[in-house]
Amino acid sequence: MKVLWHGGLIYTMSAESETVQAVLVEEGKISKLGTYDQLKNEADREVDLKGKVVYPGFVDSHMHMIGHGEKLLRVDLSKIESAEEMKERLHQATANIINNEWFIGEGWNENNFPDRKIFHRQELDEITEAPMLLKRICRHAILANSSALALAGITKDTPDPEGGVIVRDNDGEPTGYLLDAAQDMVFAKVPEVSVAYLTRALEMSVDNLLSLGLTGAHTEDMGYYGDYSRPLQAFKNVIKENRKFRANLLRAHSEFEKMMAGAEYGEPFIDPGAMKIFADGALGGRTALLSKPYNDDPSTSGVAIHGDLELKELVAMARKYDEAIAIHVIGDLGLEKALDAIEAHPVPEGKRDRLIHTVIVRKDLVERMQKLDVILDLQPSFVTSDFPWVVERLGEERMEWAYAWKKLLDSGLILAGGSDAPIEEVDPRLGIYAAVTRRNPYETHEGYLPEEKLSRFEAIQLYTSGSAAAICKEHERGLIKEGYDADFTIFDRDLFDGNEEQLLEAQVEMTVVAGDIMFQKAGAVMN
Repeated sequence: MKVLWHGGLIYTMSAESETVQAVLVEEGKISKLGTYDQLKNEADREVDLKGKVVYPGFVDSHMHMIGHGEKLLRVDLSKIESAEEMKERLHQATANIINNEWFIGEGWNENNFPDRKIFHRQELDEITEAPMLLKRICRHAILANSSALALAGITKDTPDPEGGVIVRDNDGEPTGYLLDAAQDMVFAKVPEVSVAYLTRALEMSVDNLLSLGLTGAHTEDMGYYGDYSRPLQAFKNVIKENRKFRANLLRAHSEFEKMMAGAEYGEPFIDPGAMKIFADGALGGRTALLSKPYNDDPSTSGVAIHGDLELKELVAMARKYDEAIAIHVIGDLGLEKALDAIEAHPVPEGKRDRLIHTVIVRKDLVERMQKLDVILDLQPSFVTSDFPWVVERLGEERMEWAYAWKKLLDSGLILAGGSDAPIEEVDPRLGIYAAVTRRNPYETHEGYLPEEKLSRFEAIQLYTSGSAAAICKEHERGLIKEGYDADFTIFDRDLFDGNEEQLLEAQVEMTVVAGDIMFQKAGAVMN
């Protein structure tokens, strides 16, 4: 069936301000662009947009889809603004725990607290004797109570694992604050969740993403739930004809070779992605790897998740299968080590490596990146989450090349935009607003590092053509163009018009994947 979409403002995103009057869709693809009069006689059915505004389908370039669903299912601590409020919330949430079942909370962030308090395990023990695990917002640190530490075998005499830190008090006792690889010691003792649970979390996630105008996401879930077959089965259970969504699955290095040997996907809606590696940690827990010590704690420069040789061996593993890598880098030394590994083992022709986050860079590293086939996978909302406390952590000297989205774009590098949900809010409107204003919603200052603001066109490109380029699909997705996938995000207003707050207040009217309506706002009538 040929369906003609018309009657609204349709941005192609091929060039700034470029619009078309009508789009003809056939078998999930855009077959023709033109005027209504040119195309109306070819259509079997019409969709009158009634003045609404169409963009190429928005895609989140980096998130954790199952983790986002878990956040919707579990106790969400990310909005809590004081230690007292967090303690009260935990008391309420653990009141009905049965038989010492594990309690898992999501997203605490001490930077939201006036005193920046980090709970000690003994304080958590006062809340519940059941094993408790609280994931920090960055997911590079957890808090665990004494019961959880005991199950993990963590004592005063336990050495720090490679790539991780067991934070200790003045007596050398573990406080319950575990950074990066040290978290895994506790995670290993959490009972394995069922495929049914993963399916339920993913159903909630996909439905929420569609309601926010997202037609797809590049997601990292294959290394967190046991054997890859379990989360992969959940994706197959959820993404079907009646719930179309484009999921590109990053493959954790721990699962990569097994997936290369036996995984079956569900293309074009469930695709295999690059091999995922972590080079360093996060700024919140001071585990992002910096070339100079932290300004507010000169005793540390962060954590290298892998040694230099091991990192190069992991990249070589991907190259053995002619695959690209997607590597988490936040600190400048983490980025430097990642570039060393990529330069030692260049990406295969036709593939593109991905540098995820790329928060702290240096000019010499930019010059190296310009010579490589890489894409920078940025999270605009990191600016609004990390400022102003991050200035204390890094010092003014490093801020010139921190969160430097505009300089990176002007350097000719390709940028994609994501949320890192559940670490940040997944709503693409918030990411676009953060990229354009460099401030939190409805604040009135000029923005954090305002010289790094993107234009609205550049910001929307992060989620359209940028995300497509991240998986080498820029010739079939990310634009409204003949031959491209018919994925549309439709708003009630023009995101290029009006004040910047219009970016936040715009309402998703419809989300279209492969020509099919996967979400429609209640009361929205288009026929």
